[in-house]
Amino acid sequence: MKPLSHLVRLGSLLAGLELLEVPVADLHVAVVVVHALCETGGGAGAVVLLGLLRNRSFSVLNRPPPNYPGHVPLTRLEKAAMAVGSGVMSFLNPWRGDLIAIFGETTASPYFIERLRRAMLSSPTGRRILRDRPRITSESLNLPYLRTLPKNTVGGTYVAWLDREGVSPDTRTSVRYIDDEECAYVMQRYRESHDFYHALTGLPVVREGEVALKAFEFANTVLPMTGMSVFSVTTLKPAERKRFWRVYGPWALKNGLRGQEVINVYWEEEMETDVDELRRRLGIEQPPDLRDIRNREKEERRQRKLQQEQQQQQATVFLLVV
Repeated sequence: MKPLSHLVRLGSLLAGLELLEVPVADLHVAVVVVHALCETGGGAGAVVLLGLLRNRSFSVLNRPPPNYPGHVPLTRLEKAAMAVGSGVMSFLNPWRGDLIAIFGETTASPYFIERLRRAMLSSPTGRRILRDRPRITSESLNLPYLRTLPKNTVGGTYVAWLDREGVSPDTRTSVRYIDDEECAYVMQRYRESHDFYHALTGLPVVREGEVALKAFEFANTVLPMTGMSVFSVTTLKPAERKRFWRVYGPWALKNGLRGQEVINVYWEEEMETDVDELRRRLGIEQPPDLRDIRNREKEERRQRKLQQEQQQQQATVFLLVV
């Protein structure tokens, strides 16, 4: 029975090594672990395991230093677990911005965020953005000044959208789980530019508007998080789903694919630009005003309900008279 117990312990240790991404393919490592198990009944095997973990360049017990302030290095296993967990939870609760941010970061590396970075490097404006590293906040944009701009300017349109939707540019969380420092900034720039995409398209922050905008962003940026967010269309009301497939889905696909890379817009330099001129330059058509459509539908429902109540009251009065 003793050899069998050794094999069980060996299997447990090897499973632990594999989960922690310790390279156990080396025959010498396997021999050392087996020898330690056979000689000491497993105690030295644990010591060997801990020694391997300490000597590794990267494991859950031995992380490298962060590459930038706030950076949290993760193993592949940790990234996969966080991607699955945050993806499921953000689908169930799409208002959890923190979970959506985690899902976006853990699924963007390595290919997708690198593609977006290359898109910026291929553009003179994108290269300037990467060099200057501007941040989009209420202070950096000077919102009081933007409120003095004409309504047809980018700045005027943006601040009017913020005020209408009750949104602030200061709510975007910092990137933490992308290893490359420049790619982390690219993700941060995308995240902070999201409200400009809203203002440019006029889409509101209601779930229906977010799904439409995420579909546009996916066609334009190819970030997996934006594509997965489109599956939230299944949570919309029947009338909203029908409208998405008939109107906003085709609009998002057409404009996202044919439009310029919106990540390369230096928003801080476009505040006084006519918003329609910027849309033409980017090749983006403004979709039907979703907020206006929803308000009209809401008013129609209110009127129908009022008419039904009046009819019920009239019927009640008639019965009382009779």
